[in-house]
Amino acid sequence: AAPGPRDHLVWAIFNTLYMNFCCLGFVALAFAVKARDRKVSGDVEAARHFSSKARCYNALATAGSVVLPLLLGALVVTGVIHLSKLAQESVGFFTYQFSGSDDEDQ
Repeated sequence: AAPGPRDHLVWAIFNTLYMNFCCLGFVALAFAVKARDRKVSGDVEAARHFSSKARCYNALATAGSVVLPLLLGALVVTGVIHLSKLAQESVGFFTYQFSGSDDEDQ
């Protein structure tokens, strides 16, 4: 008696509640529930199919919810660094120094 396929229900609930990127957590939850229903009814092949889909959508939801905020944070940091360098370079362009001697007249 081999154990049935995993349904990934806890992972799907976590993705649905905390990291629901583009509703992928909800889709993973639907497939996880289908996998659990098929496992309980004894249809191991359908349970394995739905379990695979639930795992795929859970992985996508987790990756999207972790990678996208990190990417957005990196873009903000690099944008701030670029703007600060640009501001420092433009300060010299916009400042006009008044001096008592003209170097052009000599």
